[in-house]
Amino acid sequence: MSILVFLEHHGADLQKGSLGALTKAASLGDPDVAGVVVGHSVRSVAPQAGKFGASRVFVADDPSLGPALPQPRVDVLERLIRQRGFDTVLFAASVLAADVAAGLAARLGAGLNWDLTDLVRQEGRLVGTRPALGDSVYVDVGWKSEPRLALIRSGSFEAAATGGQAELEDLDFELQEFSQAATMVDQAHEESEGPSIEDADVIVAGGRGLGKPESFALVEELARALGGAVGATRAVVDAGWYPYAAQVGQTGKTVSPKLYIGCGISGAIQHKVGMQSSSVIVAINKDPNAPIFEYADLGVVGDLHEIVPKLTQLVRARKAR
Repeated sequence: MSILVFLEHHGADLQKGSLGALTKAASLGDPDVAGVVVGHSVRSVAPQAGKFGASRVFVADDPSLGPALPQPRVDVLERLIRQRGFDTVLFAASVLAADVAAGLAARLGAGLNWDLTDLVRQEGRLVGTRPALGDSVYVDVGWKSEPRLALIRSGSFEAAATGGQAELEDLDFELQEFSQAATMVDQAHEESEGPSIEDADVIVAGGRGLGKPESFALVEELARALGGAVGATRAVVDAGWYPYAAQVGQTGKTVSPKLYIGCGISGAIQHKVGMQSSSVIVAINKDPNAPIFEYADLGVVGDLHEIVPKLTQLVRARKAR
């Protein structure tokens, strides 16, 4: 089995999800796992992949690849896969990666399984696991032909550094005329403090139990004290209380922090599927029958408007020692 991992980057760093996919690929037993980085001024980013299991990293570095558009990346990957004969291509879920994976599947006539939470080898075959029926069950999925394309759910695999080194190889590529038809006029970056919810070790999330958008200040203060990120449920995002980028859940982002604190969150299944892989889950809710208590490691029944400020004070006092 020859595996290629699409390595998405942001600035000078490879994305955590891509490194997790790379770590998983290396664990499947293929001694020659490869990665591919596409963009402008990205050659300096590529060596990071060696620490997470890549023996070789292909680099397509050109100003024409600078904008984060999918079709030019499909052109690069199609040529690479056809020339080198990779039979398996892994993508960590993101908006860009999903577009690239879908376009590549159409271009190659290949099978694409998405939202995978695991990959294993069974009797020489690659088998994926994905949730179904609203994440109430998990099913095994496979591929009928090669190359096999897999889009992995965010937070499914932990990025584990092994300390290796990767050989870098520059790629020649040609862009199709239609792939250059779209241009990126502008790219906005949200101004925020602290880590993103995908990368944070600690997430403090708020739900409708906060009562009003102004109460998110309590959540933000606790997250800041813990050095974590702020999350939100779909209900509060839809109500305009907090930005969509912070939404955790089935229609938001899947996260797997070391600590997840839910404030005023009932714990509906749609939210659970986005944070159930957290190492430790703490729930604060005045309703003792809230579903979140069924899967929380620690439940606190009470008024979050009293509990969260006191918790923030205790965290700051402990850190000041």
